[in-house]
Amino acid sequence: MLCVPILRSGRLYESVDKIEIVHHATGLPVATVSQANSGMIPYDVHRMDDSVLERFTVAELLSMCRKAAELFMSATLPCGDAEQTFHDYVAVLSATTGMPISYCRNNAGKIHKILDEMDVVLRGLTRGFDLGILDRGYGTHAGGTLSWFREGRVFGAVLPSNSPGVHSLWLPAIALKTPIVLKPGREEPWTPLRIIESLAAAGVPREAFGFYPTDHTGAAEILRCTDRSMLFGSSATTKPYENDPRVELHGPGWSKIILGDDSADDWERYLDVMVASIEANGGRSCINASSVWTPRHGRAIAEAIAKRLADRRALPADDPEATLAAFANPLVAEHIDAAIERGLVESSAVDLTEKHRGGSRLAKIGRVAYLLPTIVYCESREHPLACREFLFPYASVVECPTDEMPESIGQSLIVSAITRDEKFQRALMATSSIDRLNIGAIPTFRLSWDQPHEGNLFEHLYRQRAFQIEPAA
Repeated sequence: MLCVPILRSGRLYESVDKIEIVHHATGLPVATVSQANSGMIPYDVHRMDDSVLERFTVAELLSMCRKAAELFMSATLPCGDAEQTFHDYVAVLSATTGMPISYCRNNAGKIHKILDEMDVVLRGLTRGFDLGILDRGYGTHAGGTLSWFREGRVFGAVLPSNSPGVHSLWLPAIALKTPIVLKPGREEPWTPLRIIESLAAAGVPREAFGFYPTDHTGAAEILRCTDRSMLFGSSATTKPYENDPRVELHGPGWSKIILGDDSADDWERYLDVMVASIEANGGRSCINASSVWTPRHGRAIAEAIAKRLADRRALPADDPEATLAAFANPLVAEHIDAAIERGLVESSAVDLTEKHRGGSRLAKIGRVAYLLPTIVYCESREHPLACREFLFPYASVVECPTDEMPESIGQSLIVSAITRDEKFQRALMATSSIDRLNIGAIPTFRLSWDQPHEGNLFEHLYRQRAFQIEPAA
């Protein structure tokens, strides 16, 4: 059985307090995970060398990221006191989370891409100025003088277990010379730990890394004692920090596909984009579409999507055809199922996948549960199910006049607006509730990593100062 340690400034530490994580399907123990208490974290953070990465240029750190990309995908790396191949990593990741093997491999590819193309990511975050400015402290850009300083001396992240791809969001901190303190998801310590070991093997000093499996109190300590941080979680988890500028929040996405008046009658042309946006990544990401908005043909669109998704089945995680992730805790799936059923009691909403799938939405196999894709047509955009997001392929379809959409869709991480109507496009561009706007038939999950889609980590960590220097005599 594997033993997952705490990393205190990169040094392995085995705690007396441990938890056991098990195989999602068999219930057999997979690993013991050392737990950091809430007193250890601030003690360690206050003693971290926050300048440990300042000895390197950004170019040198980018080179290390590229090397780490290859190591992450191919090397045998430490995993606590054991060694772990990439195949071992994918297997244990799937075992403790219930995610399909194929899903784990695809998300590993995303992490490789971010590490390998970190220069592209930083150009997007910094708007393309010469990164040497961060080495020298100042420089010229577009005819003017720029100076930036790192306000986030130590960066913390409280991470989820639902999708390995989210780790791409904190990765730029290392290239931006910022030591990190991570709290992994309970069932998913594997990805952040392997990333750390890849970066360390590529030359990044181990002192730049803190890794603290811990409870809710410990997570709160990370957010309290680091200068800047990132928090993933539900609305209930993120709400207490919504007015704290030190914490970048990553909650529900409520991402959407929108059809304009000029495309609604041709909705069948865009069915593939709608289906893919809903079911990619097992429907577990904030970048999945959780609703489709259209000025008309809502019922027909919902019927067509439902029919396409109704044949998806619950399969073991190691089945090559598996597309759905298991809920290792069946109670979570049962609560989600019950929440949807409560919403369907109202006559203005109907589950259109039910008649096609020929059975219950909730599927139990052994000790785990699955939720089968669900498409709900809501006659009113005010219906409780019209703006919900769940950890499986779920989406509502609602009708709304296009001139009312910009003010009605609510907070949206990503909106893919299928329209050529320039007036409608401008109205969406002016809407502050949309974080990333795609114009055209672009799946919501297709991200351009040279553009931040939920906050800007560079601006979160650095602050620009006014700067003048007297010319040399």
